[in-house]
Parts: sequence; structure tokens; C-alpha cells
Amino acid sequence: MQQVLQDNILNFWLTRMVDRKNGGFYGRIKGDGTLVPNANKGCILNARILWTFSAAYRVLGKQEYLDAATRAKNYLIEFFYDKGFGGTYWELDYLGLPVDTKKQFYALGFALYGLSEYARATGDKEALDYAIRLFQTIEEHSLDKEMNGYIEACTREWKVIEDMRLSDKDANYPKSQNTHLHIIEPYTNLYRIWKDERLEKALRNLITIFTDKILNPETHHLDLFFENDWTRGAGALESYGHDIECSWLLHEAAIVLGDKEVLKRVEPIVQQVAKASEKGLLPDGSMIHEANLDTGTMDDDLHWWVQAETVVGFANIYQHFGDEAALDKARKCWEYIKKNLIDWEGGEWYWSCNRQGEINKVDDKAGFWKCPYHNGRMCLEIIERF
Repeated sequence: MQQVLQDNILNFWLTRMVDRKNGGFYGRIKGDGTLVPNANKGCILNARILWTFSAAYRVLGKQEYLDAATRAKNYLIEFFYDKGFGGTYWELDYLGLPVDTKKQFYALGFALYGLSEYARATGDKEALDYAIRLFQTIEEHSLDKEMNGYIEACTREWKVIEDMRLSDKDANYPKSQNTHLHIIEPYTNLYRIWKDERLEKALRNLITIFTDKILNPETHHLDLFFENDWTRGAGALESYGHDIECSWLLHEAAIVLGDKEVLKRVEPIVQQVAKASEKGLLPDGSMIHEANLDTGTMDDDLHWWVQAETVVGFANIYQHFGDEAALDKARKCWEYIKKNLIDWEGGEWYWSCNRQGEINKVDDKAGFWKCPYHNGRMCLEIIERF
């Protein structure tokens, strides 16, 4: 995994994606490996690059990883951070000018995640200050003080926005499991280095939101979309990749919080959610994306990020609960990844394969949503855990 991390993933981003002309990183490389130098630059991509190289530097200590992380940090603060209203822009053009100024709290969460990891790896005060500022902004503008939970998005000026969708593939609801997952993730990371009472309270609250609101008590899957009052929306959807990812991130939050009673309450749920995700596992070790039980439709492509989270999620079950079968699932999925998803010649991983083993070269190799974070983090988690 360390070889894949360094030679296949990180080397690709260092040699192919650094924008030395306009700053930061390029916005896109197509699935066939073609660079699009004038592609727009997304906050999600930049923030995930920041997290990945910060974590890689923290674990492996290589100067080139610190250099890349510092480039991402500086670009995020200079160009993505909204100096007028706070928060981060959703999207810039290739020159660094804002083209979509909405405040998607998923993106603010990832900016916080990257900045907190940079501060964790380096002790950098500026990164920590901006991470704290983003935490305060999320609490001020996203937290629903009446119904609890975090709303999806606002306008640049923090006004109501009609289209709150994270992407055109999502349903338009004010609250989602996905955004909550990627708020608890950076809050956990920030709490590692900043033991603030308000942050502790928010982290406790987020754990309870997952166990009491987002978790479906009948199926142990996580429901995906909600009205403000937590009524489930968009039908009976199951996202197996998010289930297994949430199982270990929720567990991580409880561990970092350090409250034995909370951990005692969470750990059975962690195991139940991981077990429920197995509904998406295939005999070859891979995991399908998601299913709509109402319509009977299924996205059974094998996406890169789902496989990466499958490895970490089941490794976590083995590590903490001694489940040998879970370790076998992690190993089997890793074998699938090596055989099917890693581009050993061109670098990085392909977006997905279908059930027939055909590689998807239509979707990006690197881009708005295709980042070094899921697969890079998988490698780093296994290296650190074992």
C-alpha cells in the first residue's frame, strides 16, 4: 500500500496536476489521461489535495509532500476563501476567479479538514486559525438551531438558496447524510489539535444525530436525504459505500472524543452499519455503489472511492473487534482494486469498472470529484493502523 500511495497516487498528482502557470493545481485530467489546463478549479478538489499531502507528510515525512500541501493551503486561503463574507467559494475558473460563489457546507467541511490536517502535521498557526474560523462559520450558518442538524447550502451572503444539491445526481433536500458525514469528519480532526468546549459539544451532537436521526433502526443502513424536520426524503435509498465509510468515521469520532460512555453506545452501531453494508458486496470482493429499493434500480458499478472505503471500514472492524472475516473482506477488496482499478502505467486509479470488468475511461482520472483523498487515505489508514 505504501508503494501504491507513493508511486501510483501521490506521484501522479505531483507530476501531472501542479499548475505552475496559474497557481495551485489543475482542475481536470480526463479518464483517458488528457490534461485540461483551462478547466475550472473546485474547492473539493483543492481541499482534498491539501488533506492528502498534509497527511502523507505527517506519516511519511517527505519534503515534496509538505511542498504540495503548502501549495494547496496557500491557494485555498488566497483564492477559495471568501474575504468578504467568510467561508469558501464552490468553484473558480482556471485563473482563480470565482465562477460559483455559493456556500456549500460540504465544501467548507473539506476545507476545514484539509487545514486542520496541515496544522496537525506542521503546527502551522495560520492553518489552524482558518480551520477554527470555518468551524465557527459552519456553526453560525449551517446548524439548524430549531430542528438540529446541518443544512446543505446558502448563497454567498448566507441567504436562503433554492437549489441545495451537492451535485446534479443528488436530490434537492435541506439535509443529507453525506454532508453530515463530511462535517463530523473534519470536526473530529480539528478536535485532535484544538480541545475547544464548543467543538466538543458539536462533535457529541453530531454523533447523536447519526445514531438517532440518520441511522435507519430497521435496516441499519443510513438514510440519505431529509426534510428540515428529519422526515426521510427521496425514497428508500441505500448507499453501501457511504454505509461502510460512515461506520469507521463514526467510530473514529467517538474514539477521538474520548468519552467511554459514548464509545460504548456507538460501537455496536458501528458493527451493525458495517454488517449492513455487506449487502453491496460481490463475490470478487468489490462493493457496488447504491440501490433504490422503491424503483428496484441499482448502480452496480464498482467505484474507486467505494472500494477504498470498503478496505478501511472492514479493516477497522477487524482491528477493534477481532473479526477475522472482516479482515478477509478488506484483503479481498484490496486484491480487486489492484487487479481492476489501479492504472499501473498512467498513474492513479480509474473512476470505476462495471460488473463485466470493463474500465470506465469516460469519467475523470482527476477532477472536481476525483481526488487523491479516498484512495490516498485508505493507504495511509492501513499504514498507520498496522
